[in-house]
Amino acid sequence: MDSIGQGFWDAWGLIISLDPDLYEIIFLSLQVTVSAVIIASVIGLPMGAWLAVNRFWSRRYVIAVLNALMGLPPVVVGLFVYMLLSRAGPLGGFGLLFSPSAMIIAQVIIITPLIASISHQTIRDLWAEYHDLLISMNATRTQRITALLWDGKRALLTATLAGFGRAIGEVGAIMIVGGNIEHATRVLTTAIALETGKGNFAFAMGLGLVLIVLAVIINLLIHIIGKTERASTW
Repeated sequence: MDSIGQGFWDAWGLIISLDPDLYEIIFLSLQVTVSAVIIASVIGLPMGAWLAVNRFWSRRYVIAVLNALMGLPPVVVGLFVYMLLSRAGPLGGFGLLFSPSAMIIAQVIIITPLIASISHQTIRDLWAEYHDLLISMNATRTQRITALLWDGKRALLTATLAGFGRAIGEVGAIMIVGGNIEHATRVLTTAIALETGKGNFAFAMGLGLVLIVLAVIINLLIHIIGKTERASTW
């Protein structure tokens, strides 16, 4: 209990003192995670909608694979991205290894199947509801997908939030491809792992508190902006 109390105290002290190292870590965490969520949403949302609208012989297998990829082990993704970006890899010439860009790539691979799968389930229900209407209007496939995505935009925030929640707490993959380099690739999760390994449990607890508060604030902001919860009428 003393360590927990000290962790809260350390976290509060770091926040109110505007500790530059802490805020550098926070901003980098947000930069990496938000960038990954935006890219994954641009890929995953249309992908899920496309799978819901189109029918082809291997569709069931594609959906099964997509759902299976939701459980990708992050360390395996990290190893895969490391091999791609290393000097011996096909993308080694870009020099992206141990950089925020490498961390974003790893997170995109991890959360895109999650966002695509959730969006597919949402759009599938909307497609069943609006199928006859859109067909009668002679809407093209692109128009159908666009209309369904727009109509389900609030529900699709759930997919984005799920991706954000998984990305902000990711440590294994970004530790491998980022290297946890101070003032370069150190984010909240890797900093927590480092401080825990050093036995500095109070400070690690403080960083953990900051991570939780940050995740809650971002989720609340998205809910408020998207108005996903409406006031009940009695």
